[in-house]
Amino acid sequence: MKNKTLGAFGALFSSAWLALLAVPALHAATLDPAVLPRVQAATFEVVIPKPASESITYEKPLPLELLPFQERNDKYDSVGTAFALDDRHYVTAGHVLELGIGSLTGEPALRDAGGRVYAIGQITRFSLQQDFVEFTLKEPPAIAPLEVNTQPAMNDVVYAVGNALGTGIVIRDGLYTSQTPEDEDGRWKWLRFSAAASPGNSGGPLLDKDGKVIGVVVMKSPSENLNYALPIDQVLNAPANLAVADKRVAYSLDVFDEKHTGSIKMQFALPMSFADFSATFQKLSNENADQMLQALLTENAETLFPRGRGANRVLHGGSDTNPFPALLYRGDNGVWRVARVQPDKSTLSLNGYVSMARRGSQALIHLRKPDDVSSRQLYSDPKLFMNLLLKGMPMKRYVGSEGIKITSLGSPLEEQTLTDAYQRTWQIRIWALPYRNEKVMVLLLPVPDGYVGMLRTASPVEMYENMADLKTLVNFIHLSYRGTLAQWKEYLDNPQLLPAALKDITLRLDYGKEFSYRSGRLEFSYTPQLQAIDKSSELVLGMSYFPDHGKVAWDVSQVAARADANNFDGIISIGRRAAPPDDADDEQRSLWDKLLRRGHPYDGTPYSKNNIALITAVSGASLAADAKPGVLYEVSCAAEGPHPDDAMKDKLKLLLDKLRVSEP
Repeated sequence: MKNKTLGAFGALFSSAWLALLAVPALHAATLDPAVLPRVQAATFEVVIPKPASESITYEKPLPLELLPFQERNDKYDSVGTAFALDDRHYVTAGHVLELGIGSLTGEPALRDAGGRVYAIGQITRFSLQQDFVEFTLKEPPAIAPLEVNTQPAMNDVVYAVGNALGTGIVIRDGLYTSQTPEDEDGRWKWLRFSAAASPGNSGGPLLDKDGKVIGVVVMKSPSENLNYALPIDQVLNAPANLAVADKRVAYSLDVFDEKHTGSIKMQFALPMSFADFSATFQKLSNENADQMLQALLTENAETLFPRGRGANRVLHGGSDTNPFPALLYRGDNGVWRVARVQPDKSTLSLNGYVSMARRGSQALIHLRKPDDVSSRQLYSDPKLFMNLLLKGMPMKRYVGSEGIKITSLGSPLEEQTLTDAYQRTWQIRIWALPYRNEKVMVLLLPVPDGYVGMLRTASPVEMYENMADLKTLVNFIHLSYRGTLAQWKEYLDNPQLLPAALKDITLRLDYGKEFSYRSGRLEFSYTPQLQAIDKSSELVLGMSYFPDHGKVAWDVSQVAARADANNFDGIISIGRRAAPPDDADDEQRSLWDKLLRRGHPYDGTPYSKNNIALITAVSGASLAADAKPGVLYEVSCAAEGPHPDDAMKDKLKLLLDKLRVSEP
């Protein structure tokens, strides 16, 4: 699942549990031949329908001939094993039926050795922590159920019945070796056995030497061949007509390491149809996820960004001009920082590209749209967005040993919008991956050159919790807005998608004549006398979180303009610098002291660095020695190659003459 243990059945079962899921049919055995027919008749596959159709398109037809004959012609996917417990009731592992909750292709069912499929009738008993489910069938077959033995003898021969790596049901022998108390409170003991258990055994019976059921196979040992089964008496003695859950779990969020340890506790009456059971369980699981998330945030409320002294470094650190999104993160020292990761980048046509990096449980993305795609097209056509993303960062479907690129996921299943705590409008898009029984969820923030966002995939049963995480994480996203002046013009024509911080800004983009910027904090303008102004010129609004009149604002703290987005012909930059907090380090204090004193390089004296001519000053008149301003603005001009000092001073003067700072 992801980096926490909460989330429906997935909360309880690690990969070791899930490793037992696969396809059963019938095969040879090692039991007494007289017992074998009864075992075969009472043991079933648990199957889920394959997608009847899908909106996914591929770069070429899927090479299904690479799959075994049975797999490519089967209308079902086998996900585990079940067996008849008595004349009416059947049992499998709880995590097997997890795959059916919210399934994109249909409900789970049982299939016998002859290929007949039986629909589930009602769920009659269920335990999350013990990992079993008991149910009836709508039209059950006429078979003799397996007998049970609730007092197996230690070190006796046992047989694990179930699928073996997709090759059919086999019966493999071993020994009942020991018992292991369940991890939390030792409320029962797992049976440990040495009979081999392969993917597909989950939910199958563990038999004694006489073919009687002693347990339900639930988990494969990750490191040795001592596997796990739930004693059958735990099923027989479980409360009738009741679903229960009482399991400790830990909940975490990808912005700090702390976890909330709580419990999934629920109880509801049975019997229910599978659909009603799924809906009820999902509802209660979702409520539990909400409670766990809220508890985690409450426990960290005093130090949750932007609260607490640990936030000061971010709140007084200014911005950068990096358009790739980053998550804020609180380290072990309690200090928040912008946790940047280096993305992989793939080019698209006409200056487009896709950058992507993994950060915690999600992928961070930046899509720079191709020049022939307008902002209005991109923001209004989610299919177009996903097609571009798939071109830049391909997703493959593996058929046998060959990976086939997906070219389109079609239209999304769901679309909605979300406004975060800083009044940024996110577009939420959810697509289906029926062949994997998963969904792709993307939260997208429109920016001048395309989109930034976060992406996760999850099974249907885990969707709610994953989406709740993402809706929380948007409040910890750090980014800057970058684009050519042509892209900015298009972007500003979509006012409903603009963040509140940009709605109060007035930009005048008059090619070849004038560029002007006006906000409640500052205004400035310049003409081609200072720097070229055309469609390919670039504007960056560096955003940051900072204190503002007793609140924390997310607003522009740097404005940078480049003469040409593709060449370093010239750059001007105006950056907001805030007075350091009381707990600032020496580096922050030294920088602020230089700004106050107009010390080099903030003294208006030209200098050169790495073949770049630079000149920097601080806005406003020189301050008295005892002045204590809260904010200063750093003003810079830069140009490639050597430039006469007088030319650089003239550039700076042209910028300062048209600069007005409104913020004290």
